[in-house]
Amino acid sequence: MDKMFYFLAFLAILSALMVVLVKNPIHSILYLLVTFTSITGHYILFNAQFLAAVNFIVYMGAIMVLFLFVIMFLNLNGETEPQKSTLVKFAGVISGGLLLLVMVASFKKAVTIPLNTEVDTQIGLIKNLGMVLFKDYALPFELASVLFLVAMIGAVMLAKKDWK
Repeated sequence: MDKMFYFLAFLAILSALMVVLVKNPIHSILYLLVTFTSITGHYILFNAQFLAAVNFIVYMGAIMVLFLFVIMFLNLNGETEPQKSTLVKFAGVISGGLLLLVMVASFKKAVTIPLNTEVDTQIGLIKNLGMVLFKDYALPFELASVLFLVAMIGAVMLAKKDWK
């Protein structure tokens, strides 16, 4: 299990770096797909089958197709894309440095758990998630469903041209 974890972690980090470093946007999308696949593998290793299924269906299915359609509609070419100014590059370096600073500070405060400790194997199962959602968080769950219903009705009303 440790070897598989380290392999998936290496694959996730390498493919995430390639998402940023590669020039072709289609190749970047494919590397992002590999990143999401390795994260799904991590969820399976951590016994969180529901999160793995949701990650696979939502991110690798819907979000990746959306990204691909947007990139295809934009028709990005290296020749037609304007070059970034020095100010934009400097702002990117400053933002990345601040993000690195926040990550280092958060890792300094992290608590490590020894590998030989007892782990509850029932944590990531769908049954337990359902029990928590429908017992402890029933009201917020139902309010979110009503909000989604209102959003769908609003989207249909905005999409319609003529209301008679």
